Amino acid sequence: MYKSIIRTLLFKFDPENVHYFTFYILKNFGFLTKLFFPKPLQDKRLEREVFGLKFKNPVGLAAGFDKDAKMYTELSDLGFGFVEIGTLTPKPQPGNPKKRLFRLKEDSAVINRMGFNNEGVKAAAARLRKNKNVLIGGNIGKNKDTPNEKATSDYVYCFETLYPYVDYFVVNVSSPNTPNLRALQEKGPLTELLATLQHLNSKQSKPKPILLKIAPDLSDDQLLDIIDIVHDTKIAGVIATNTTLFRDGLISPVKAETGGLSGKPLTKRSTEVIRFLAEKSGKAFPIIGVGGIHSAADALEKLEAGASLVQLYTGFIYEGPGLIREINEAVLRKN
Repeated sequence: MYKSIIRTLLFKFDPENVHYFTFYILKNFGFLTKLFFPKPLQDKRLEREVFGLKFKNPVGLAAGFDKDAKMYTELSDLGFGFVEIGTLTPKPQPGNPKKRLFRLKEDSAVINRMGFNNEGVKAAAARLRKNKNVLIGGNIGKNKDTPNEKATSDYVYCFETLYPYVDYFVVNVSSPNTPNLRALQEKGPLTELLATLQHLNSKQSKPKPILLKIAPDLSDDQLLDIIDIVHDTKIAGVIATNTTLFRDGLISPVKAETGGLSGKPLTKRSTEVIRFLAEKSGKAFPIIGVGGIHSAADALEKLEAGASLVQLYTGFIYEGPGLIREINEAVLRKN
């Protein structure tokens, strides 16, 4: 039903407009999901305890879909075990000029150069006050006009504002769509940033897990640095991976558009990064696997490579909500 009818119709229109239209439908006509989509799978055997949190199942929604925490309840109702909101910045910002979101249908992929468009962390925090039982991750970044030498203050502001309302934090220094942001992945500035957040975290009565989201384009030496940084700063884990700048093997006419590439072309590389981190660290920290999950087999491959949980984004767009149930069913068969 989704791929044969709904997706075919939606893919005839601009992807960013479709995104907002989908939000409107879910918000106002969410009851229709029970007619068109498979019932979410609920089973105690799917529960996972990772970095001290209990997840009702291992399949989450990656950041970027519900940037402003407007739809986390409706998205959770589709079957996600957790929802990551953001990336959020201290001040609202419009993001990059449109057009900035492109479907590569021939490659089952998406290129985005959104640029952290969001209404600001305070607006999201206000919405999260209404949350009742959805496990929420808060993905945080810096404003475009904040120089890197002052970036830590942006992350601190987001951390302090969101702290009462999220279950874990994700530090995003790996988006390719904010100028110079990826420079913060270098060992020195990244260690300083994470150590500052961990210091603030340690002062809380109940510290919350802090994770680092990394790019798939890092070299092996840089990934070894990531392992050292996680060890030195004692953050809770890593999300692997963000979007890629590589364009190898693409056939879509819009492959030359700038921005981060996600979807099937990222499947292999993101799994390689997960496996590398897990093996070289001796599975010293949890990893959330994301990137190119379009089937239950893709998700199982990441879990077998060393991921404790997985997240969907582009696969969710291409395959629909039924993919959540398919993955959970496959996990149960493996148990």
